[in-house]
Amino acid sequence: MSLEIEATDVIKVILQFCKENGLLESFNALQNECQVFLNTVDSIEGFVADINAGRWDVLLPQIAQLKLPRAKLENLYEQVVLEMVEHRELDTAKAMLRQTLVFQRIKADDSERYARLEQLCSRTYMDLRDLYGANSSKDKRRAALANSLSQEVVMVPPSRLMSIVGQAVKWQQSQGLLPPGTAYDLFRGTAASQRDEVETYPTQLAAKVTFGAKTHPEVAVFAPDGTMLVTGSTDGFIEVWDPVTGKLKKDLTYQAEELFMMHDEAVLALAFNKESSVLVSGSLDGKIKVWRISSGQCLRRFDHAHSQGVTCVALSRDGTQVLSGSYDGSICVHGLKSGKMLKEYRGHTSYVQDVCFSVDGSQVISCSSDATVRIWDAKTCEQLHGFRPPHSGVSSEKEDPGIHTIQLHPLHPEQIFVSNQSSTLFLMNLSGQVIKAVQSGKREGGDFRHMAVSPRGEWVYAVGEDNVLYCFNVATGKLEHIMQVHEKEVIGVAHHPHRNLVATYAQEGPLFLWKA
Repeated sequence: MSLEIEATDVIKVILQFCKENGLLESFNALQNECQVFLNTVDSIEGFVADINAGRWDVLLPQIAQLKLPRAKLENLYEQVVLEMVEHRELDTAKAMLRQTLVFQRIKADDSERYARLEQLCSRTYMDLRDLYGANSSKDKRRAALANSLSQEVVMVPPSRLMSIVGQAVKWQQSQGLLPPGTAYDLFRGTAASQRDEVETYPTQLAAKVTFGAKTHPEVAVFAPDGTMLVTGSTDGFIEVWDPVTGKLKKDLTYQAEELFMMHDEAVLALAFNKESSVLVSGSLDGKIKVWRISSGQCLRRFDHAHSQGVTCVALSRDGTQVLSGSYDGSICVHGLKSGKMLKEYRGHTSYVQDVCFSVDGSQVISCSSDATVRIWDAKTCEQLHGFRPPHSGVSSEKEDPGIHTIQLHPLHPEQIFVSNQSSTLFLMNLSGQVIKAVQSGKREGGDFRHMAVSPRGEWVYAVGEDNVLYCFNVATGKLEHIMQVHEKEVIGVAHHPHRNLVATYAQEGPLFLWKA
């Protein structure tokens, strides 16, 4: 059963927040624009007591923030003037009578009433019966006012906005959607992602993500804001996980209802836009889909993106174009608005394994099982340059091992990390010159299958066919740490964008999250 909340109640909660925090200009502007009025007091008993005691200096500032019926407001102001006359505060009474909007309206609409008050303010002597009437008194009039005005106000607990938000966050924690102690980014509606000041390699298991017996992830990526880990599996499911707990994110309504983003065949490629709001996926049947991550809605689909499986995808910086590579050897750019293929880059002689845009978007960079890295003019599709990493001669017996992963250096985008089917990782410039090479030293059975780079490029990680995670210090070129991460058939590795957290996944067993 859905719970309906009135829009006016939401506005009142915001008005209370403005009032309690002294944001009076915002308070008045919101009331005037929305014509929703708060009409709350801290205590109805205190409000009534102030009226009965005639504490007008306390009451009038409160009354100014309330929306009261005109007749009741006029009766209140009249009572204040009458009591001023009684106490011979005639100058103050005259000023209030002539300067306030309430009395200006009385003067325009009830001239006799206004004239009587003016006359009372001008008398040199005073009879209380002339002020309050023969059958009434000051106390009786105050009591009648208190009874009348108390019906127009309500008392609510203080700080309702913060209380409601706090309750919502506690509920999310109780449901396992937020781990205890997690800072919450209220504006974005996500847990604030922590940032590690010092980069270092992982040494211990943080969490694990489990899959069904007949499926496993073929790809895993962290969202750029660090709040999500997304996997694409052999059964076509795309699932969003909490990177801290390893649990399915149930704060995404569609996942809580067991409705998932899906392809008909295995998902091989995933990529986010820089805002972490849009996800692109590519599958074994050559299709590409674009998703809104918050709702699971498919925004665009390219059913004939490639003639064979889509191995890699990337989004342009402005989020309007999808770059993709495929087993068919081609690289394509697809327009999100048009839903059509805009450009095609051909030249690789084998599978395209990884693609990316240059930082300024003017170039496309790709790598392939044909052992080359190629750089293309993004507009003309012309190949500008191509190069091969040198053959290390340490691990693989193949003359030209295929390249499976490329990644621009996070701080030096004119440099690129290159990993091929050998036990050597390369840091190269875009002209193909080697800046640095790091090696595992393993001659057989340790060829790298995938690579990931730390957020500032201080560490580079590779998983080998021996199911070991190799951790290299980029500055020194040394292999600082190795760790057995899977039993068999490791597939890939991904690095969190802000933290010393690494995900590894394989054909069997869970996806593991490793922390420093």
